[in-house]
This record gives sequence, structure tokens and C-alpha cells, in this order.
Amino acid sequence: MLSPRKVKHRKQMKQAHHLHRGKETRGTSIAFGDYALMCTESEWITNRQIEAARIAMTRYIKRGGKIWIRVFPDKPLTKKPAEVRMGKGKGSPEQWVAVVRAGRIMFELAGVEEATAKEAMRLAAAKLPVKTRFVARGGR
Repeated sequence: MLSPRKVKHRKQMKQAHHLHRGKETRGTSIAFGDYALMCTESEWITNRQIEAARIAMTRYIKRGGKIWIRVFPDKPLTKKPAEVRMGKGKGSPEQWVAVVRAGRIMFELAGVEEATAKEAMRLAAAKLPVKTRFVARGGR
């Protein structure tokens, strides 16, 4: 599963919700493959969700094609254990998330036909908590 090898700070602040809104400015065009999965809304995507989507895609395309993952979970999410009283500091890091805004390319795919790519991306999108759109190189 994806996670940073080392981080400067073990715990991070959550971010105000207005920072999650709006469109992405970087990573909005296809850079490596021929087909891509673009998200159309903003959300946190966990490393488990990214991994589940990757597995769904690779299972469908079997051995053909190459997949690029264009998002990386670099934000730690902390959680306090169940049934623990309030106070006594912040909880320990439990999972890693990628902050994804609308318009971000999340996965790219090359080396397969469009119909295969579309179905693989559909299966991957089912594993993600955001609405997505299939895009092909050269518009559409």
C-alpha cells in the first residue's frame, strides 16, 4: 500500500473545508498513458481505496497495458482509540490520504483498446468515493 517512507511531521492539521473546494490546477491533463480517470469532485482518497482501484484495473486488463497512479497519499489522518475519554492529546496516525480536487487525473492507462480501458476504469471508479470521468488523449 502507498505511504511516505518518512515525513517531516508525524501528525498534520486537518485543513479548513473551504480549501477542499474548487478545481485542481495541477495534474489535470494526460501525461503518460492514452486513457485516464479524472475525478469530478473534491475528496480525501485513502491509500486503501487507491490500492483497491489499482487491483480492480490490473485484474481486468490481465497482463496487457501499463498503469500509472497519479495521486499519492501523503497526508496522515489521526484517530483516537475507541472508548477513550476526551483530551490527553491528539490520536496516533491511522491512515494516509491523498487530497484530490475536481479535475485531477488519478489513474492513466496505455497499451489496451479503448473499450477495455473504459471497463477497467469503470471497475476502478467503483472503488473510489468520488464521481469520476473517463478521458482519452486528444480531447473527449
